[in-house]
Amino acid sequence: MPNNRRTKIIATLGPATNAPDVIESLITAGVNVIRLNMSHAGHDQTRNDVKHIRAAATKLNKIVAVLMDTQGPAIRTGERATDLKLKPGQIIALTVRGEQSEEYTSVDVNYDDLVNDISVDDVVVVDNGNIKLKVLKKKHNQLECEVLTEGVLGSRRHINLPGVRVNLPALTDKDIADIELGIELKVDYFAMSFVRQAEDVQRLRAILDYKKSPQKIVAKLEDQQGVKNVEEIINVSDAIMIARGDLGIEVPFEDLPPLQRKIVKLCVAKGKPVIVATHMLESMIESPSPTRAEVTDVANAVFEQTDAIMLSGETSVGKYPVPCIQAMDRIARRIERSGGAGFASKAAPDDIHAKIVRQAADLANDIQAAALVVFTRTGRMAQNAAWTRLLRTPIICFTNNKILLPQLALLWGVHPILLDFPNDPNQTVRDAGQLLLDKNLVPKNATVVFVTEATIKDKTVDTIQVEMLG
Repeated sequence: MPNNRRTKIIATLGPATNAPDVIESLITAGVNVIRLNMSHAGHDQTRNDVKHIRAAATKLNKIVAVLMDTQGPAIRTGERATDLKLKPGQIIALTVRGEQSEEYTSVDVNYDDLVNDISVDDVVVVDNGNIKLKVLKKKHNQLECEVLTEGVLGSRRHINLPGVRVNLPALTDKDIADIELGIELKVDYFAMSFVRQAEDVQRLRAILDYKKSPQKIVAKLEDQQGVKNVEEIINVSDAIMIARGDLGIEVPFEDLPPLQRKIVKLCVAKGKPVIVATHMLESMIESPSPTRAEVTDVANAVFEQTDAIMLSGETSVGKYPVPCIQAMDRIARRIERSGGAGFASKAAPDDIHAKIVRQAADLANDIQAAALVVFTRTGRMAQNAAWTRLLRTPIICFTNNKILLPQLALLWGVHPILLDFPNDPNQTVRDAGQLLLDKNLVPKNATVVFVTEATIKDKTVDTIQVEMLG
């Protein structure tokens, strides 16, 4: 196989990487999915980015998915003329609905229900955990807070309310406008921020269904409510992202590693794609090489057999975006040679199609086949193949669906190829086998296990075939 890395790599585009030649370098280095962060990207820039991504993928003959990440219902501080230097013990006021405090330094917040939702003694976390404030008193439109940690507060800083159930919409007006743009540009995935319950995902699904748009939905787990409802969210989503930035603020930091493992294990057990994201190679924003702790963090995610590992600031604004991809690629390849956590082996699929693919995977392992090959029109068989977490045998997926093709790029271990499906299933297998040889994806006289669909007495059934190619 030209690229036998199973774990997929997601890179976030930004000022450091949105030039066409840099996008080509990212894809050449091994990127499978490119993320567009709509918290920072305008519509004109997004149009250009998608055009450049598609052009680069075509030029390099690579399958690359585009993931549009919505901003979500973010709570932020307002604009400030100057930064505010905060010291422990200082008293400040958080105000809503335009109110200003006459007693203390006042900071406006864009969430009108802040005072209603929060309680005295709750902690407000600002600027990704850099500043912590304790609520002392509640007034009509303001909170009197004590500064717990020293920090500098600038404009539009993100606010987290750990443990507080907030009354925010699942999709903001900005999100809906961005989603409409993504539908127009035919992106492959939407990542939905701050998913708290299954109904949030279903609202986005209703929009896509109404528009008859085929995008898949990645639900981002970022707060305690989302974690609480994780199983129902997994059930209604197409994929899950463990967004460790906000999640690591919402829960005690020592709980984050076991929580990550629990979510990955749940997703793998259910055959649902899962992404581990945020701060994976954070030091490489400024440094040309990762810290040893970062290497271990990436290695742990790969060992857990997450479908994809994601870079954010490292590639959007960092100084060394391509070395970041190369580092992730090296780590993933090395760890995959050492095995994995084996969560998939404990899964018990109740779907007959998944069971057949599992049997085919076991057979491919036993006979040391050169590849496990599946055919799919909807993506179901490809997802079932990824579910097996085959480490020694490459997984190749043929589809005749051009829209589905890049979506398959997210799935663990899946190498997607476009192929016309003739009416004769046997001819489809022959065409696929010849293409494998022509592309040097398997050697001549190699044994390959095919999972196919055959029509018998007007019924479509899945079959397992073993072929020697050449």
